[in-house]
Amino acid sequence: MADHKAGRHLVHSHAHEDIPGTVDCKVVEGDDSAYGQALFPVPADDPNDPLQWPRWKKDSILVICSIYSFLANCNIIGSSVYIPLYAATFRVSFPVASQTSSYPNLCFGLGTILLIPMYMKFGRRPTMLFSQLLYAFGTLGCAVANDYNSFLACRIIVALGSSVCEALPVQCVNDIYFLHERGKRISYYTVALCLGGIGALPAGYMLNAAPHNHKLFFYVHFAFAMALFIATFFLVPETMYKRRVRISPPSSVASDEALHEKHAHVAAQAVDTSHVNTANVELSGPAVQPARHSYVSTLKPWSGVDPDIQFFGMILRSFSYFFVPQVLWVITSFGIYIGCAALAFNYTFPILIVQPPYLWTQSSAGLLAIAFIIGYGLSIPFANSSDRLAARLTVKNNGIREAEMRLGVMLPAMLVGPAGLVVYGMVAQKQLHWVGLFAGVAMLDWSALFYFTFTLAYAMDAYNANMSEMLIAMNIGKNAISFGLGFSLLEWIMEKGYATIIAGAFAGVLLINNLMLFVFMWKGKSIRVYLSKTWLAKMHGSRAVRGEVA
Repeated sequence: MADHKAGRHLVHSHAHEDIPGTVDCKVVEGDDSAYGQALFPVPADDPNDPLQWPRWKKDSILVICSIYSFLANCNIIGSSVYIPLYAATFRVSFPVASQTSSYPNLCFGLGTILLIPMYMKFGRRPTMLFSQLLYAFGTLGCAVANDYNSFLACRIIVALGSSVCEALPVQCVNDIYFLHERGKRISYYTVALCLGGIGALPAGYMLNAAPHNHKLFFYVHFAFAMALFIATFFLVPETMYKRRVRISPPSSVASDEALHEKHAHVAAQAVDTSHVNTANVELSGPAVQPARHSYVSTLKPWSGVDPDIQFFGMILRSFSYFFVPQVLWVITSFGIYIGCAALAFNYTFPILIVQPPYLWTQSSAGLLAIAFIIGYGLSIPFANSSDRLAARLTVKNNGIREAEMRLGVMLPAMLVGPAGLVVYGMVAQKQLHWVGLFAGVAMLDWSALFYFTFTLAYAMDAYNANMSEMLIAMNIGKNAISFGLGFSLLEWIMEKGYATIIAGAFAGVLLINNLMLFVFMWKGKSIRVYLSKTWLAKMHGSRAVRGEVA
């Protein structure tokens, strides 16, 4: 048995999944392990399998994907500090000006309907490069637009183009990292995504360099977007890998024989492809390792076309994932946290803080980003907490890992988030000290990382038949919910007040969502077992893509 040391040798494992979300991680002789668990998914004996790539290569991909998520979210949500400026510049009302954030937020989810099937059909790399070009030149259009309709159109192009950045980091984590690493890596991505809200800070101070002009913000973003495109071209290879299973010679242990029999059945169902990396299948004897691809060969901007991927079929099937409880919980968690919190803060704070008793300047409205940094910063030390808790419980459970084992770390966050909304809403209503506004935001953001990260990791663990189709459903659903909650938010607050809407209605909705944690901790496995026997699981399994499942 060898501990997992990425990059030193090709790693091996006999871990296997019995039902979705229940993994036998017992370590046997010859297995590489981490936290006392055999590695899962089982990698191919191929240096081109992304699971076998060195750590620096994997982390470089994650960093670039995370930066893309940060920049796109910064562009879409961070620029909401300009809502009063948009209203004055384009001669529209505040609610109409806020649509320059709410409509792009909706399109941020809808764009995945096309871009996720694209990265399955044509590859991750070409889709990401295309997406970044669309994002970059849409941003340039925002900088040069001189009327409201043109500006809103360019904002929508930015959102549609960059929407894949909400799915690709998760997909890449699934492609290149083992099960025990996913919670921590998804945490890093979600921190980067959520910190996009701090874009309001530089956006506000750019008004000092270009008074009463929002264009500098978008010119700067265009420069960053092009730099990111260059980094992606040279550092992000194709991560799609249709993993085939190599079967080792049978062991004398009965359980091993059953395991090899199961793997042989999986291997027999594997489909040959030529446009992506594919490992060899051998039913006995040592594997012949393919040659490692050269760096230059990985730079080609295309990956071929997969004839087995049903482009429009993926779109239609994705809606069936709304019936999977774990997926639905991810959707409601993201949608409510974004709609009830992130949009509420970004829409109301720039208006609230320039009025009595605060009377801040408009350029200082972006200082709310400090609360984002504090909240998310305090949550970063917990990034790998769910991985470690699940690993500890797996060892105690004789090597059998259940998807629900990571959920216990979310218990404190369950109450802290709604409490943050109550604090913000009451301080805004009673016009108390601005420190209370910052405290409410920080509390909500600290809680948000837990619910963004670990609900998503839980859904990946619990039901991973087709990760790409699941991500389409997640992105459509969460952005539709956040759009619906944020679209008339300013009108609701003007009519009912901060306490009624934010501290009352929004906090109550968030609390109900968060309390679902108890349901999944108690009955999560029963739900998974039941779903595995339904027509839904059979339909998803019939179109499972090798490499999309572990």
